[in-house]
Amino acid sequence: MRIRLVKDGIFTEIDHPELAVKTPAEGFYWIDASVEDLELLQPIFHLHELAVEDCLSDEEQRPKIEIYEKDQYFIVMNSIRFDDEEIFLRALNIFLGKHYIITVTTQKINEIRSLKPKLLDEGVNSADEFLYYLVDLVIDNYFTVSDRIEAKIELLEEDILIHYNKEHLNQIVGLRSEILWLKKVLSPQKDLIATLNRKELKLIDPQLQKYFGDVYENAVKIYETFDTLRDLMGNLREAYQSAVNTRANDIMRIFTALTTIFMPLTFITGLYGMNLDKLPGAHYQYSEFIIIGSMIGLAGTMLYLFKRKDWI
Repeated sequence: MRIRLVKDGIFTEIDHPELAVKTPAEGFYWIDASVEDLELLQPIFHLHELAVEDCLSDEEQRPKIEIYEKDQYFIVMNSIRFDDEEIFLRALNIFLGKHYIITVTTQKINEIRSLKPKLLDEGVNSADEFLYYLVDLVIDNYFTVSDRIEAKIELLEEDILIHYNKEHLNQIVGLRSEILWLKKVLSPQKDLIATLNRKELKLIDPQLQKYFGDVYENAVKIYETFDTLRDLMGNLREAYQSAVNTRANDIMRIFTALTTIFMPLTFITGLYGMNLDKLPGAHYQYSEFIIIGSMIGLAGTMLYLFKRKDWI
């Protein structure tokens, strides 16, 4: 757990959380905690037991905002990460008070680390400003991930068209399932930001609340973007099915050509295998060489014609 007094974006380390209970002369307190620290923080900041229970739960929490007494909000968001194989969502739990903000995570979240220089550049001096920039970074990261997913879809489509294999289908099904699952998460997260934008919340400055409107627009855009990605996955599956059908047609065409080539050869071998005395050339000294040569010539001619017409 790290406790900082933030004044104009400048951090000052604090040793004990009890010191963050009183309102500072300037700035606010930021407590970056893990779920294990909640046992210590709950009685000090009077964190609601239901909010603490949500933080400690292993079950995935829907994005939401809960307004509790003692001028405290509990906000749940999901940070996103994509490692080219799987999409990961990491819960970001936030307790917002008049003069403090507590971020509680189970894993490291990149947005929190990248937030620090932003606070300094903007000279952030209040907890609600901190919340705005954090939420903005979380939503912006969804755009980065969506761009990477779209690039992966394009590469996968090119790979399928060039040389498809069965593993492509597993990738398509897996990625499409994750995108559908992600859309379900984005819907309540969009509603959460709409609440921060529209609802009168006394812990958020009315002038700052207008800026959440821009974040809400981005949240709507990202929701629509993942809707588009879902459609692209449908197109990708159609491309895979088309590649499978094309491959099957190519194989059938080759088998058909081979069958056509061997039909006259089978007729000739069957005819001269009847041991009839009156067959043309049956008793000629070099008849076997003539027949075999004729069969090879016939097969070669048919093969040449098929290739010339691009049938095989």
